[in-house]
Amino acid sequence: MKGLSKFGRKLYSSSINAILWVILLLTLGACKETLLDEVPKDSLNPDVVLTSKAGFENYLTALHQTARNEMILQDLTHYFDQNIGTDIATTGQEPAVNFRNYNTYLIPDNPVSRTYWDWGYANMLNIANTLIVYANRPESKAIWAAEAEKNAVIAEARFFRAYTHNLLANLYGGVPIVDTVYTGPKTDFVRNTRKQVYESARADLEFAAKWLPETVVKAKEGRVVKAAADHLLSEVYISLGEYDKAVEAASRVIGSGVYKLMTDRFGTEKDKPGDVFSDLFKDGNQNRSSGNLESIFVWQFENLTPGGGGSRGNHNLRGWGPFYINLKDPDNKAGMVIVDSLGRGVGWVRPTTFFLYDLWKDNAADMRNSPYNIRRTNYYTNSASKYFKMPVEKKKSLEDTMQNLYPTILKVEGKPWANNNTSGQTAKDVMVYRLAETYLLRAEAYLRKGDLQKAADDLNAVRKRANAKPVSASAVTIDFVLDERARELITEEPRRRTLMRMGKLVERVRKYNMRESTRTTIQEKHELFPIPQTAIDANFSVKLEQNPGY
Repeated sequence: MKGLSKFGRKLYSSSINAILWVILLLTLGACKETLLDEVPKDSLNPDVVLTSKAGFENYLTALHQTARNEMILQDLTHYFDQNIGTDIATTGQEPAVNFRNYNTYLIPDNPVSRTYWDWGYANMLNIANTLIVYANRPESKAIWAAEAEKNAVIAEARFFRAYTHNLLANLYGGVPIVDTVYTGPKTDFVRNTRKQVYESARADLEFAAKWLPETVVKAKEGRVVKAAADHLLSEVYISLGEYDKAVEAASRVIGSGVYKLMTDRFGTEKDKPGDVFSDLFKDGNQNRSSGNLESIFVWQFENLTPGGGGSRGNHNLRGWGPFYINLKDPDNKAGMVIVDSLGRGVGWVRPTTFFLYDLWKDNAADMRNSPYNIRRTNYYTNSASKYFKMPVEKKKSLEDTMQNLYPTILKVEGKPWANNNTSGQTAKDVMVYRLAETYLLRAEAYLRKGDLQKAADDLNAVRKRANAKPVSASAVTIDFVLDERARELITEEPRRRTLMRMGKLVERVRKYNMRESTRTTIQEKHELFPIPQTAIDANFSVKLEQNPGY
């Protein structure tokens, strides 16, 4: 990862082991109390590491990598499940069970219910709180040249603590707020209300926005900046019903002069056929150093660079790309081979008919639907086939039409990670927040406070860049905002969390998902994930309440 050390990756792995060892030692200590008195010898123990600026920097490295692991730690049952079974995506793999049937898939015992819970509580909050607690210890005072230096470190950790609490609240509703570190097992957590969790995130983000830097040098690209805190703060204010403050937070980003919607071709392929929207997603174009002044917060994926991702790259291509190499030509012979420009998708996430066709009606000139951004015509790639370089004809089998051949969102494509065409991964960085979404958040806030004209103005700022027709104030609704988010942010936005935050998941899935089994099994309870049964069982001193209906 750019600007992050190799040591941080080791630190992350060690943090998991440390949690397990603490539990083990304390359990053994019930028989032999002297175990608890031993001085920790592990070189990665926070008492050893967090005694210098370099030590805090290494912990921040681990925190950034752990945040990025939201995308790559699991395959099908993690980040991609934030889109599968929503209004804009289903699974293309026919054997895959993901959200085909909500009642059998989304249950407390299924790993899907605990992946984010474990990521949040065992990893993100553990590291973030360790940084915050140790930075504030009296014995750490000598480390800092000034209070501002200490606060900048704390601000970065508090941003990620807020990011995690906000994510958990969007998915699960009310969850335990964890804002400190524990020296032993804790089995009496209680759930805070969803509002209290958002309030905690707000306090962290207000602090972060005050103390984070406005920009960072190229060597530290990927590190959190002030605008990232204000961007997320706008969303949190919306969740709290504080729409004026949401507008103010988004306006600080939009009006800062640091960011702008890209309207001119730029970057690594600006002289090749394409458009400015496609430029945003070309290899090497995600960070500010490329000339991209729209990106705010970017996950860094480096191609076999120490500290840049170990054995994993960016998984988006594998998940969203069709499994085109399975296609047969009209003579029933192999019609496809893997090529660099296409990579190897497996069709885990297939856009719905609603996204691929309905959202573009009356928007023929919309840049986001151009051939540079959605590939709707494919060509046979196997030179041994007599149909080589000829367009692939329409297919009729279920496997072909659902998994192997469907319009491809070209955002996800890029140079193969580790020069391995078969991995389905790229080394392309991923924009988590960019200015277009900030405009859409402010449009939502304006809409919710009743200012439809200003909401339309913000929507039209995004639509103008895309050459889409302006929307009138009278046509602005929450559903229009969600439609615009889909057109602009598909594959970038964790769609499920947005729909859950707005309370629109069930309604939109029933209306727009293309699988009957998905539409008919989703129930009101599915507006929230279930609390994982493993968490309930481990919290044996106090009952951890389950969400209604599960």
